[in-house]
Amino acid sequence: MIKNTVLLTAILCAFVSTTSAQNYYPTDIGNTWVLESTDGAERITYTLETPDEEHNGEAFRTLKLVTEVLGTSSANTNTLLVEIDEEGLKLHKVVAELGDVFGVSRIEFSPPAVFFPPTLQVGEVWETLGETEVSLVGMVTVSSTNEVVAVEDVVTPVGTFEDCLKIKILTKTTAAFGSSRSTSYQWLAPDIGPVKFETGQDIVFELVSYNLLTSEKPYDVNADGVVNILDLTFVASHFGKINPEADVNSDGIVNILDLVLVSQNLGN
Repeated sequence: MIKNTVLLTAILCAFVSTTSAQNYYPTDIGNTWVLESTDGAERITYTLETPDEEHNGEAFRTLKLVTEVLGTSSANTNTLLVEIDEEGLKLHKVVAELGDVFGVSRIEFSPPAVFFPPTLQVGEVWETLGETEVSLVGMVTVSSTNEVVAVEDVVTPVGTFEDCLKIKILTKTTAAFGSSRSTSYQWLAPDIGPVKFETGQDIVFELVSYNLLTSEKPYDVNADGVVNILDLTFVASHFGKINPEADVNSDGIVNILDLVLVSQNLGN
């Protein structure tokens, strides 16, 4: 076991330059982010909630996005069913409100699509593809190509966030009458989550408030006051097992995500 622990520890050194998806999208149930458009006309509220009973397990989350037109009663809700495991954040289902004319569309992914890969760094690319039926339109295919294109500091009304990942999202929608394309951007701050979003119509949303259930991560698993090789060795020794003390991201099992999180916080 000592040899295996040393090997895992050595492997982790290669991951220090990359970052776990959960560092950039904290997945505690109850986390909330509120972004408003720079013109003050719209608001998007992101909330992580407990999913329905069918998927009510440690690994599942419902990500609810409510878009409001401020000063009116107009609001649309998109609901995403997300699973957390060693393969990153995986998307099982999207339910989108498209308004009074087009109704509600549902996309189910089987096997689940990649929402965010297990590690994120500049140059990382992933794709999603799904089909849905839309009222008055018929079958619609939606595909997106996501790429981490830069690391930037982002200034918002609640402060400046350093080392944010800028993700370019190319979306193509195809129906019987033709196809359309759009390009949007999302910025994710480490240990915070979404802080800025730019739509395909050049509408920019910035973070105006957020509430994270857990502001500190339990990377110091042996509670000696510092994150060091002892913490990394302890987590590695429980790799593949169920151990709450070594499962620093609380996804139900000790895996590569826990090792990456501890390795990135060495010395803290």
